[in-house]
Amino acid sequence: MRNHLFLVIAMLAMVACQPKDPVEKKIDHLLAQMTLEEKIAQMTQVCGGKISDDIAEQIRNGAGTMLNSVGAEADYYQHIAVEESRLGIPMIFARDVIHGFRTIFPIPLGQAATFDPALVEEGARIAAEEAIQAGLRWTFSPMVDVARDPRWGRVAEGYGEDTYLASVMGAAAVRGYQGNDSIVRMAACVKHFAGYAASEGGRDYNSTWIPEIQLRDTYLPPFKAAIDAGSLSIMCAFNDLNGVPASANKFLNVDVLRDEWQFDGVLVSDWASLQNMNNQGNSANLKEATKLCLDAQMDIDMESKGYPRHLKELVEEGQVSMQVIDNCVRNILRMKFRLGLFDNPYCYTENPAYFTAEALAAAQKAAEESADLLKNNGILPLNTKHSTLNSKPKVLVCGPMANAPHEQNGTWCFDKDDAMTITPMMAFRELAKEGKIRLIEQKGEHCSREFNKENIAALARLAKQADVVLYFAGEESILSGEARSRAVLNLPGDQSEQIRAIKATGKPLVLTVMAGRPLCIQEDIDRADAVLYAFHGGTMQGPALANLIMGKVAPSGRLPMTFPMGVGQIPFYYNYKTPSRKMAKSPKLINDIPIRAYQFSVGESSYWLEYGNKPQYPFGYGLTYTTFAYGPVVLSDTCMNASSPDHLVASCEITNTGDRDAVAVPQLYIRDVVGSMTRPIRELKGFQRVEIPAGEKRTVSFTITEQDLAYWHLAEGVGLGENGPYAFSAEKGDFQLWIAPSAAEGAYAEFTLK
Repeated sequence: MRNHLFLVIAMLAMVACQPKDPVEKKIDHLLAQMTLEEKIAQMTQVCGGKISDDIAEQIRNGAGTMLNSVGAEADYYQHIAVEESRLGIPMIFARDVIHGFRTIFPIPLGQAATFDPALVEEGARIAAEEAIQAGLRWTFSPMVDVARDPRWGRVAEGYGEDTYLASVMGAAAVRGYQGNDSIVRMAACVKHFAGYAASEGGRDYNSTWIPEIQLRDTYLPPFKAAIDAGSLSIMCAFNDLNGVPASANKFLNVDVLRDEWQFDGVLVSDWASLQNMNNQGNSANLKEATKLCLDAQMDIDMESKGYPRHLKELVEEGQVSMQVIDNCVRNILRMKFRLGLFDNPYCYTENPAYFTAEALAAAQKAAEESADLLKNNGILPLNTKHSTLNSKPKVLVCGPMANAPHEQNGTWCFDKDDAMTITPMMAFRELAKEGKIRLIEQKGEHCSREFNKENIAALARLAKQADVVLYFAGEESILSGEARSRAVLNLPGDQSEQIRAIKATGKPLVLTVMAGRPLCIQEDIDRADAVLYAFHGGTMQGPALANLIMGKVAPSGRLPMTFPMGVGQIPFYYNYKTPSRKMAKSPKLINDIPIRAYQFSVGESSYWLEYGNKPQYPFGYGLTYTTFAYGPVVLSDTCMNASSPDHLVASCEITNTGDRDAVAVPQLYIRDVVGSMTRPIRELKGFQRVEIPAGEKRTVSFTITEQDLAYWHLAEGVGLGENGPYAFSAEKGDFQLWIAPSAAEGAYAEFTLK
C-alpha cells in the first residue's frame, strides 16, 4: 500500500514538473497583463460593415473579434488592433462563408447529395482560400444539425437527415476550411449546438424536446465528429433544449462539450441569442441572461451586447468569477495562436485570385454530382443513340429558374457575384452556338412566385414548336434558409400550371428542380418524362446541368433526405422505428374503403390513409444513365466476437448492366434486430462512390466493427424512466445488413455478435 501511494505521489510530481505548452505560457503572459475591460472586449464580437470611429475605438480598447468586415476594411481594423491597442492582440475577422465565398458551390444539402466527402472538403478549402484573401480567418460553418423536417428552411444549410452522413460531411468540411498544416488556414465553427433542427413543426427558432438518449444517438455525433476533425469553435443554437436555451444550457456546454469531450476551443453565441433568452422566458433581462451564459461557459457574445454592458458589473458583484472570465479569454487567445495571427495578423490581398479555373472546375463538378435523377422515361440524355429526338433537337428552355443567377446560388451567399454565375439558359445558348441544339428561349417569369395566365398560354405555344421542353422549376433563394419555414411544400406561383400546360401539348418534358429543400411535387413529377432534382447549385450550375441533360456526364447524386409524398407525412425519415402494429404492405387507401365499413374490416396496421407507408423517394435514392445489379452479400464470417477487437467484412459484387459508364453509390445499412431499447429499421454505416464501366463488375467491401453496432442505451440495472447512467456499447445478438443503392432496397445478409 505504501509503495502504491509513493508511486502515485511520484507520478503527480512528474506531471507537475512537465514543461508547460509554449502557447499556454504565452497565453498566461497575456492574461497577466490584461485588465478586466480588455478581457471583456475579447469576449465581445463587434459587428462591422463599414469603417467607423466608434468601432475603431472599441478595437483600440481591446476588441477581440469582428463579424462582417471584409477586404480593406478588415485590414484597416487589424492594423489598429496590432499597432494601436495596448497589448497589440490581433483581431479575428469572421463571416458566414457557408458554401463558397466568391465562387459559390451547391448549398450544403446539395453537397450532401454527392455522397462525396472529398468534394465537400475541396469546396471548403477553396472557400477558405478565397475568404482569407479578404482578411477573413473564421467562418460560421459547417452546420451539422440532423434535419428531418423539410418545412424547416435551414435544411438547406446542413447535410440532411442521417447522423452518419452529417458526421462524415461535417468532418470533411472542417478539414477543408482548416487544412492539415500546423497553422490553421481558417477556423471552422460547427453549429448549431444542439438539437436546433428538431424545432417543433419545422418552425425556425422554436422549442425542441429531445430525450438524452436520442440526443446522444442522433443529434450529437456529428458535433463530436467535427471536434475530432479539429474544429476550433462551436456555435450555440437558438432553440431551447428541454426547456433551457442552448446558449445557457449547462448540460450541453459544460457537461458534454467541456467535461466529457474536453473541447478547448471557442464557444460562441448565435446572433443576439442572449437577448432571445428574454423572449424565451428563461431570463428576466439581459443582465440575467449574461450571467446564465457565463455559468454555461460561453466564451463570446455575438451582437447581444450582454457581455460589454453587464459582465464587469457581474464580476464586481461576485456573481461571475475572474476564473471563469480567464478561462473564456484563454480559449479565445488559444484560437488566435492556432490561427498564427500573432506571427502573421495580415492576410488581406489587394489583387485577390477569385474565380480561378481550379475553383470553377471544382464548383461545376460539385454541381454535377449533387444533381439527383429521380425519373427518366428514356428521354435523357438528349444526345445519345437512344434518344427519340433528332440529332440536333429543337429545345425550349424555360421556367423561372432557367435564367436566375441570384436564385440558383441559394441561401447565405453574401459575397457572390451574379455576373459570374452561369445559368442553364446561358449554357444552352453556348450549345446552340456550337450547333448541338436549336434553342427556343422563353423570357421567363419575374420570380418563382409569379402567377400570370398570359405566360402560361405563351409557354404552351412555344412548347408546340419544340422537340423537347426543358423546364427549370424551383423556389427562390429567399424561400429557404434561416427564418424561411414553409407549411406548404409545393412549387410556388403558377409553375404547376405551366407544367400542366406543357404536358397538354404532348411534347417531351424534362423537369429540373432547383430548390433549397425537398418539395412535395408528385403531380408535377408525374407529368414529366424525366426529373432532375438539383437543389441550388451555385456559380457553375448552368454548365453542370447542361452536361447532365445532354449526357456528357452521367448523374450520380443520391437524396440526403427522404422526400415525403405530402406534408402530412412529416417527419418522415428512413431510419424510423417499427410501430407496435405491423406496417401495411398493401393498405386500403382512403378512397378504397367501403362506405360504412366495419371499424376493423380494413385491418389494424400502421399507415397514412392518403399515402400508405411509402415516401415520394427514399433516402439515398438516385438513378443514372445505366442500371446496376447488386449481387449477394458475402460476409467474411457470420459471427463477430464482442470480447476481442474482431470485425467482419461485407462484400458485394456490383454489375453495370447497361452500355454507359457511370458511378454507383453503394450504401451499407445495418439493423440491430433485438435490443434493450427499440432500434431503427436501418442505419447508414458506410458508403462509397465507385466508377463502373459499361458491362463490367466491381466488388465493394465494407469493414464492420463492434463500434459500428454500438448505440446509447440505459446501462444495465437502470429502469425505464430513470435518468441514466447511459452506456454506449453494442449489445450481443442478431443483426441484419444491406449493401444497397438506397435505404429502401439492397442485397441482404445476417450475422451475430457473440
